[in-house]
Amino acid sequence: MSIQRNILANTASQLYAALIGILLVPWYVQYLGVEAYGLVGFYTMIQGWFMLLDLGLTPALGREAARFKAGAADALALRRLLRALEGIFLVVALLGGSALMAGAQGIAGHWLHLQSLDPSEVSRAVALLAAVVALRWICGLYRGVITGFEHIVWLSSCNVSIATLRFVLVIPFLAFVGSTPTHYFGYQLGAALIELVLLLRCTYRLLPIADGAQPIRWHWQPVRGVLRFALSAAFTSAIWVIVTQTDKLLLSGWLPLADYAYFTLAVLAANGILLVCAPITGAILPRLTRLWAQGDEQAVVRLYRDVTQVITVIVAPLALVLALFPGQVLLAWTGNPEVVQNAAPVLALYALGNGVLALAGLPYLLQVARGDLSLHVVGNVAFVVLFVPLLLLAVSRYGMVGAGYAWVVAHLLPFAAWLPYVHRRILNGEHLRWLSHDIATIIVPPALAGLVAWQWLTWPHSRPATVATLLALYTALTGLAVAGSSAARSRLGSTMRWLGA
Repeated sequence: MSIQRNILANTASQLYAALIGILLVPWYVQYLGVEAYGLVGFYTMIQGWFMLLDLGLTPALGREAARFKAGAADALALRRLLRALEGIFLVVALLGGSALMAGAQGIAGHWLHLQSLDPSEVSRAVALLAAVVALRWICGLYRGVITGFEHIVWLSSCNVSIATLRFVLVIPFLAFVGSTPTHYFGYQLGAALIELVLLLRCTYRLLPIADGAQPIRWHWQPVRGVLRFALSAAFTSAIWVIVTQTDKLLLSGWLPLADYAYFTLAVLAANGILLVCAPITGAILPRLTRLWAQGDEQAVVRLYRDVTQVITVIVAPLALVLALFPGQVLLAWTGNPEVVQNAAPVLALYALGNGVLALAGLPYLLQVARGDLSLHVVGNVAFVVLFVPLLLLAVSRYGMVGAGYAWVVAHLLPFAAWLPYVHRRILNGEHLRWLSHDIATIIVPPALAGLVAWQWLTWPHSRPATVATLLALYTALTGLAVAGSSAARSRLGSTMRWLGA
């Protein structure tokens, strides 16, 4: 199976799942109601925190599967490791899921601030939610094996099918069967069971046959061999979870559930900025790693700066539209004036923060390529030390809008103070050229044009006309960004010459 085909399949499935998860949200709000949709945001947040319990064991198992495929590990060792991790995951899932179920009544009665929903209904929904989280967490173990065996095309097809089941087919279920939170999470529980069965069957079809007739029993010993790698991966994962989920955890307990739904909608829309960047950075990383290994520093710098320009061309217009016209975006997306009124300020701030994050994360590619993540770890620890107290202070005073301000400030400060140091350590002398030529010259023209539109543009009253105006505005800002990027102009020119040939 070719690497290009794997990359294409993985990228397409991720984009499909993310896009339908965003685009179909207005239907969920329509059938569930705004307050009940807050439970969906709570479920997503709990699922994020559950990742901490993985302890890096899933990537460790995937690595061992890849080593077996390369001939560096034997079949019996791989099967023993899988059996050991299955036992650990099953126990953790049972304990974690049971703890959430046991606390369902307290969560519904004390943590979540309900307004119109029945606490007993919410308690049942939280219990079902706990089961869904536990099952989908176990699924990650088998995804690790399938990925390690490079069975990416099948996994991508499975992901598309499950995403369709979870996000698309749930809408007729809500319309014709029932639209309470219990109905929604009951349906998601069934989808999680189907997902687990499919991944389990594929994993055991891929596993090699081990010598020996004795059944493989659970033992701790196989885990010890991968524990060092697992804990290293777990630390990085834990930092990311803390960075991305602390605001959501705090606000779930401080805001009325309906307001938490508005916050969830705003953050989901702003995350579209990061969504469009992931496939590009993932596809470019192997090439950057190869160039670094070959010692071709000029090619590394050239590719890194080109990638920066491409990401900036993509991110800047999108972040500007979301930040300057959040109300119009939410109206075009949801058609709900209440969502516009409550979520627009949060969307504007998180869009700015995510725009900065998309650019500030680019030096991570260099660090992965050189095989040294020490600067990344130090930077993320410093970010957490800065962000968490700032978030606590801002949220306690200004609620969900305060979380948005904390998100922006906590990303702007490292961008201004930490990135120059990282670039000086890795690519000495390139930071100012990177900042001025690869970012500023691209961002400034669309930013000025966006501010002019923000000041003078008269918006239509109809939803279709608003959608058309937003698309025209985004296209115009993207054109200005492309005009400021030498890399984008070069690629566009090559494409036009190829089309004309």
